[in-house]
Amino acid sequence: MSENLSNNAIIYALLSLNSEVILQKEYLDSNDVPEEDVDNEEDILDDLEQAFMEFVDVYKIRCKADQSLPNLDELLNNQL
Repeated sequence: MSENLSNNAIIYALLSLNSEVILQKEYLDSNDVPEEDVDNEEDILDDLEQAFMEFVDVYKIRCKADQSLPNLDELLNNQL
């Protein structure tokens, strides 16, 4: 998979997934989740976090190969 993705595609995926994880956590922490949906929403969060971590692993490999890429902390903490 990672060989077919551009660096930009991986960066966009990481940033998008990071945002979705944050939003999902905020939603679960709110009082807006119906009780019957909590388990499903927690499963969604687990899936988002797993996808994020898989892209983190791919990005770390890319960073080793391409020193011009920003490090992960810089990427995730930089305001767009």
